[in-house]
Amino acid sequence: MEPTPEQSPHHAYPDHWEADVVLRDGGTARVRPITTDDAERLVSFYEQVSDESKYYRFFAPYPRLSARDVHRFTHHDYVDRVGLAVTVGGEFIATVRYDRIDDRGRPASAPADEAEVAFLVQDAHQGRGVASALLEHIAAVARERGIRRFAAEVLPANNKMIKVFRDAGFTQQRSFEDGSVHLTLDLEPTAESLAVQRAREQRAEARSVQRLLAPGSVAVIGVGRAPGGVGRTVLRNLLGSGFTGRTYAVNTSFADDLGTVEGVPAHRSVGGIGEQVDLAVVAVPADRVPEVVADCGEHGVQGIVVLSAGYAERGAEGRERQRELVRQARSYGMRIIGPNAFGIINTSESVRLNASLAPESPKAGRIGLFTQSGAIGIALLSGLHRRGAGLSAFISAGNRADVSGNDFLQYWYEDQGTDVALLYLESLGNPRKFTRLARRTAAVKPVVVVKGARHSGTNPPGHAVPVSRIPDATVSALMRQAGVIRVDTVTEMVDVGLLLAGQPLPDGPRVAILGNSESLGLLTYDACLAEGLRPRPPRDLTTEASPRDFRRALAEALADRTCDAVIVTAIPWVGENGEALTGEGEVLAAALREAATTGPAKPVAVVHVEMGGLAQALAAATSTANQPGPADRPGPHPAAAAPQARTSSPAASAATRPGRSGAGAATDSADTTYSADATDGTRPSAGRIPAYPAAERAVRALAEVVKYAQWRRHAAAPGKVPQFLDETIDEHATAGLIETLLGPDPDPRGRPLTHDEARELLAGYGVPVRPALPAPDPEAAVAAAAELGYPVALKTTAPHLRHRADLGGVRLDLVNENALRRAYDELTELLGTPAELRPVVQAMVPRGVDTVVRASIDAAAGAVLSFGLAGAPSELLGDTAHRLVPATDRDVAELIRSIRAAPVLFGWRGAAPADTAALEELLLRVSRLVDDHPEVVSVALEPVVVATQGLTVLGATVRLAPPPARSDLGPRRLPSY
Repeated sequence: MEPTPEQSPHHAYPDHWEADVVLRDGGTARVRPITTDDAERLVSFYEQVSDESKYYRFFAPYPRLSARDVHRFTHHDYVDRVGLAVTVGGEFIATVRYDRIDDRGRPASAPADEAEVAFLVQDAHQGRGVASALLEHIAAVARERGIRRFAAEVLPANNKMIKVFRDAGFTQQRSFEDGSVHLTLDLEPTAESLAVQRAREQRAEARSVQRLLAPGSVAVIGVGRAPGGVGRTVLRNLLGSGFTGRTYAVNTSFADDLGTVEGVPAHRSVGGIGEQVDLAVVAVPADRVPEVVADCGEHGVQGIVVLSAGYAERGAEGRERQRELVRQARSYGMRIIGPNAFGIINTSESVRLNASLAPESPKAGRIGLFTQSGAIGIALLSGLHRRGAGLSAFISAGNRADVSGNDFLQYWYEDQGTDVALLYLESLGNPRKFTRLARRTAAVKPVVVVKGARHSGTNPPGHAVPVSRIPDATVSALMRQAGVIRVDTVTEMVDVGLLLAGQPLPDGPRVAILGNSESLGLLTYDACLAEGLRPRPPRDLTTEASPRDFRRALAEALADRTCDAVIVTAIPWVGENGEALTGEGEVLAAALREAATTGPAKPVAVVHVEMGGLAQALAAATSTANQPGPADRPGPHPAAAAPQARTSSPAASAATRPGRSGAGAATDSADTTYSADATDGTRPSAGRIPAYPAAERAVRALAEVVKYAQWRRHAAAPGKVPQFLDETIDEHATAGLIETLLGPDPDPRGRPLTHDEARELLAGYGVPVRPALPAPDPEAAVAAAAELGYPVALKTTAPHLRHRADLGGVRLDLVNENALRRAYDELTELLGTPAELRPVVQAMVPRGVDTVVRASIDAAAGAVLSFGLAGAPSELLGDTAHRLVPATDRDVAELIRSIRAAPVLFGWRGAAPADTAALEELLLRVSRLVDDHPEVVSVALEPVVVATQGLTVLGATVRLAPPPARSDLGPRRLPSY
């Protein structure tokens, strides 16, 4: 909306205050500033408010607003007087207003920093969390306008409003004066207010997903009159899944007298149904979608799945059509999956929803699957079905213009029916939020991610989200810091997911290997070493081993306290005529399952070669393993009895310990197979041992699970920032210096600091940088050396030679004036004039390991701390590790140790170990600097020489810029692309 002529141009309409929010019940609403055009909306809104609510607002009977009231409540300067409204369907459902006041409670302007605030929520919408959301937004607006405190007068009987203020998490004071409760809220965000905000966000967004996945009624819009077509296909799939709610077919072309289609009521519009519709599946051409959305919104539909194509994947015109679709749906309080979606599935026995183009619903299970690609979704559904895996839910979000993977992480975090979350992502709309949600979810259940479009530098067609410029290696490191299991292919995602869903978490990396093939055991052993596991020498049971031998060996391995996981390798037995007895797998499966279910809870995986019978039998073990009768010879053996099922899963506890109950899994001949999950919504039954057709796949999956289990154990006791840093950091002085360096009107592009400016800034955080004195001529070099003291180093600082000792631009250990003059002459003769080289002189420091420490801010991902060895390891080989800021003591310790060249710091080849404690402290200081001062958009310390005792920073570059917006710290809002 545009400002009216009555509004000062200096206080133009603040459109950045507009926001879509998810309310407590999962519906959406829009928050926006009130304008002079809202007079009629305000009057209509007020007429629908009860007398009691009016009394609570005005402390007296106030049946209607006068013309003067309407003018006052719709005319604001957006600085000292601000009003916000919450709208649904374009109509007001709540308002809030603040007026700046002085210390006597009279109207005032800046520098007064207190304002009186008052809310009014329509009775029909009370209890939806509207006032809480409004408080977050009006508080953010007030802070932006220099207001630091809110004052509110509330009647004692108005318990709901008092609770809104009390539960907000702000620092507050309360007193009882003149028959009312006087509240004062300090608007500075606190850890508690941020926690409250994020908890509300989680509940609201999870509820919005739950409304989509568990509707009581579904209307399929665009059902063809004849068989075939997308709409008719979805309707048949919905009916075929046994959906427990009501189903309707909708098409504007239906004849008036058409009663049913596929046995369900047929209607020409949603409005014609005459009953509540919770979910609409839209399968009409894109140009007809707006009228469908309006029909749904006007008749109370809660969410829509848009299968229609023709949106952002078609270019600029399609992107604008997609934005308008989102705006229109949210204006009615609806959320969208899609457009260009494949659909959604919920296998819960109480729902049985298949609102997708998948002809067959997957079996019920404990895995949640989200994908942004319909083609990948089809492939995953087919592969999981072939392998016997069960899902709790499936979502293929297409262009994911609204509901995204972040929303489903919110839902799966508390969903009791999901133990493992699998996500195929091609873009991250809000990487900061994703890592925050993933970290929280991964602390209670595994999150496995495949990231597509990793190296294109652009988003896939249809994904209208900000493009992050951080390298894919950095994205991967940040995901791992958040506990996400990042894999490269969808095959690996399924391999890891099946192991997680069916087996307990290991206590460590020690792996026992046993089987009837020495060669396959050695391949498995080598694969374990390559993946960083600690395998024990393979135990060869020989080709004569019977199922009883396998069972006994597996039981012994599980009972062995020196191993944390077991990999069983198996090849077919060979009969007397030389033919492979592939049918003996059923007996072996029963034997393995018996050992796994009766032994301590450790993960077990099977590697098989051409043993389809084994894979199939493991998949069907729960129904076939019911006859005891082990034997001693190869060949047919009666199946062993199946004990009671183990029931724990990785989500059940922080780490599964030996002796506690766990779960098992099982397989198929051509690929990884998994035994069918229970169809009644209970936990998977016993014997689910995953099997893999190649040792490398099984080991890679196990290695990922081992790393995740270790992260989970560490997450139970997170790191901290040492308090001693506070004693050596001058945050206030550094803030003043930054303000001075940026100036009153800073360039949005920022500015690099000079060497001396960078030294002064870093010194405020306890990071001393060795002085480097300019040497434009030999005489200046000699004078600099005399000031610093011999021995010295002579370096060029030209960009093309900086930190390039290999090109001869650095001369070290110059012990006197003659050596310095000789080095100066050689440099200028070989590399160029002093003006080109820009030489400097520095005092020599103790020898050590040259490293590089960097921190930078990515607009999408936030501040990132990086570390590597200086020179070729980091620049040529990319051996650099990354962590999100703020980093803890545990983060920086892991950062140093996670690069491949880390042994150089810890006494490689007999060298003295470097002072890694000093290095960790430096990393913590740099992390604190960029976290405390977002104006510091990049820092590079190179080289940092880490000696056996202490370290020295020889070079530093710092760049300042106006701080980028932090959407993750503001009030709750849905993304708008």
